[in-house]
Amino acid sequence: MNDLTHFDEQGRARMVDVSNKAETSRVAVAHGKVLMKKDTLERIRSGLIAKGDVLAVAQVAGIMAAKQTSQIIPMCHPLGITGTKLSFSLKDTGEVETGEVEIEAVVKVQGKTGVEMEALTAVSVAALTIYDMCKAIDKSMTIGEIYLVEKQGGKSGHYMR
Repeated sequence: MNDLTHFDEQGRARMVDVSNKAETSRVAVAHGKVLMKKDTLERIRSGLIAKGDVLAVAQVAGIMAAKQTSQIIPMCHPLGITGTKLSFSLKDTGEVETGEVEIEAVVKVQGKTGVEMEALTAVSVAALTIYDMCKAIDKSMTIGEIYLVEKQGGKSGHYMR
């Protein structure tokens, strides 16, 4: 367990001490998608979802989630996030009856620890919000392919998927 920083010498969970780490500029980019019926995608695109503007609500939900990540992921440090941006791409999948909303979150911080979990949480909550707003017409939606695309800053350097 020596390589796992969230466990102490006895194997118990702990929050990593970042006191002695230098503050650096850090960025994380995460991606995810929601698969749905083509009709659901067209209703989102046309603004015809009864609960309102799906992507606007999902964008706010994702930003709020990034800011609250340390409240829901036990070992995450509370961070003073300096920027969060969510973007959405509405795509036909090539299948006759399905479409998808791709989600990308970019989260930035000037700090002692990275923002990967914040970016992943932003994408996850944005996807859940899309599901929540459209479930009345499409309970078959699938949330998936949530992953880290890129991470910059910190001791471990630059990661690109």
